[in-house]
Amino acid sequence: MIKAVFLDVGGTILDESREFETWADWLGVPRHTLSAVLGAVIARGLDYSETFEAFRPGIDLAAERERRAAAGKAESFGEEDLYPDARACLTALREQGLFVGLAGNQPAHAEPILRALDLSVDMIGTSEGWGVSKPSPAFFERVVHEGGGDPSSILYVGDRPDNDVRPAHEAGMRTCLIRRGPWGYILDTASVSDQCLFRIDSLDELPTLVARHNADFAIS
Repeated sequence: MIKAVFLDVGGTILDESREFETWADWLGVPRHTLSAVLGAVIARGLDYSETFEAFRPGIDLAAERERRAAAGKAESFGEEDLYPDARACLTALREQGLFVGLAGNQPAHAEPILRALDLSVDMIGTSEGWGVSKPSPAFFERVVHEGGGDPSSILYVGDRPDNDVRPAHEAGMRTCLIRRGPWGYILDTASVSDQCLFRIDSLDELPTLVARHNADFAIS
């Protein structure tokens, strides 16, 4: 039975399109060019940061973020960047009596912004705050700990088969792949999808699927 649901942030509840557009503008490259390079980086199984290396070899992303902030162009997001289905999904999951958390690879500035959005969640965890990033097993061990300690009762939802579904499955959790954003399409393979309890195209589908799963579990 599913007792806790953790969702990734970027690409799952948060649309990162504007974020990458502002990076393209900051680097002085056409937005479609950065998108194309990002797609190639994903298809080759590289870390997303390699996208920026293509335009500025040796770039230090942390230092570059500080330069952006100093120039009044800090990397940020807000209510307008949430996917339209995100807030209602989180609320519906909590109304089922589930423990709901956010856990994703996010820089230091993301956590206070997420908290200020007043989302219907019980906890928020970020790679910066936890000191460990996905797909490290230690990240998912922390998720299990925060979710009550029983990985089989936790559902992890993410858009990345490589960073989300596979390592969460290896940690003993149930998984859900949401197919949106470049990773959800480019890396969606049968070998990963077959491990998922659910495979969805919208968070609107998730509360009903979880409720049905738990009802079937109770009957059995």
